[in-house]
Amino acid sequence: QVQLVESGGGLVQAGDSLRLSCAASGRTFSSYAMGWFRQAPGKEREFVAGISWSGGIRYYAESLKGRFTISRDNAKNTVNLQMNSLKPEDTANYFCAAGSSVGSRNSNLYQYWGQGTQVTVSS
Repeated sequence: QVQLVESGGGLVQAGDSLRLSCAASGRTFSSYAMGWFRQAPGKEREFVAGISWSGGIRYYAESLKGRFTISRDNAKNTVNLQMNSLKPEDTANYFCAAGSSVGSRNSNLYQYWGQGTQVTVSS
């Protein structure tokens, strides 16, 4: 069992940076692949970034590659999402998730989810 709590969201201006964090409880955190997803009002949840158990494999939504960076610290049970050059279209509720399938962009393959943290980017 893994419990996830996101933090770091807020209201920023276009071009700003923001760093989201996800704190996990449970002794098996390092055995899970982790992912970040986002959901804007009226839209489906979409994959943002993922990272393998060790952190050695990272994968991103093609449209976000180069602006977003995912990282994890297994000693601290955290996974982070650094977001740079934010755009108004990045406005969404951001969720972290834990799953057993490395490389998956499919939300159905993630077993545990946080409650989300809201990111709002003004123009």
